[in-house]
Amino acid sequence: MENYSYLCTKLVRLKFKNMLVVSSREFRDRQRSCLDKIDAGMEVLIQRGQSKSYKVSAIKEDDTLMSKAEFFAKIDRSLQEIEEGKFTRVTGKEELKRYLDSL
Repeated sequence: MENYSYLCTKLVRLKFKNMLVVSSREFRDRQRSCLDKIDAGMEVLIQRGQSKSYKVSAIKEDDTLMSKAEFFAKIDRSLQEIEEGKFTRVTGKEELKRYLDSL
């Protein structure tokens, strides 16, 4: 395993994930190295002072970026569509398979 002893960096294991913990200064100084680790699948936690921290991870192709307001508006629209009968009811494994194959 790589040596992560420079400055105040720590490699921690959190819920079965490797996470690199760095100070904000170290992140600025070693931004390229940190981003390379993120590209390789590692999450980076940037600590800023005693009470602030930020988790950085790569955005995958299937990730969606929406605000909390957009998220709840989408749920509200979906609930409205259900009330209007604009949904497909699927019961059983085979019916679900046929429905998914039709998409």
